[in-house]
Amino acid sequence: MTTIGFIGSGHIGGTVARLAVAAGYDVVLSNSRGPETLRDLVGELGPRARAATPAEAAAAGELVVVSVPLKVYRDVPVEPLAGKTVLDTNNYYPQRDGNIPELDEGTATSSELLQRHLPESGVVKVFNHINFRHLAELARPAGALDRSALAIAGDDPAAKDEATAFLDAIGYDAVDAGPLAEGWRFQPGTPIYGTPYAKDPSNFWESPGTPADAAAIRAGLAAAER
Repeated sequence: MTTIGFIGSGHIGGTVARLAVAAGYDVVLSNSRGPETLRDLVGELGPRARAATPAEAAAAGELVVVSVPLKVYRDVPVEPLAGKTVLDTNNYYPQRDGNIPELDEGTATSSELLQRHLPESGVVKVFNHINFRHLAELARPAGALDRSALAIAGDDPAAKDEATAFLDAIGYDAVDAGPLAEGWRFQPGTPIYGTPYAKDPSNFWESPGTPADAAAIRAGLAAAER
């Protein structure tokens, strides 16, 4: 079974790790504060999980999830991720990340910045448009009538195939939104940012979850405007 590395193990990273372990994957977790700070999460996840440094998690993972604040994306280790698929969960929040001219001007997307930083990796944007509580709650087996879908974007077809297979294994369908340049269609403020998965779209952070199928996600992507 594939080992999943995690660079960043907060709300989204930790939730994806839980889903991965439940699906039978081994996981190697890391954060910026050191492996010892992940003792509780590793204990919760059991023998399939261990903690490491970001460089060690990047090296150990055959598939790697990057879930760090965008402002520190340049700290993501480059060499151990060469040739690997990297799942990018990041979003641009200027109030947290500071202003990034390319993103403010719309000449690049946040995942394109990570792809430039990781030129030999296949970056796929995913997990950025769903609340972590809904992500944990809405996973369903393949074929379930109430299965939800997540948007993905990427420039490498093989990397997108790998991301799609991983999503399927942890309980989600994938909707291909196109290349990384189209990642703006599911960034903060767009129709599918959080709201399709919430019973109360006006307050999706606090609302109970509700399934959103591939058709709903495709419609939201098409409705996005700059």
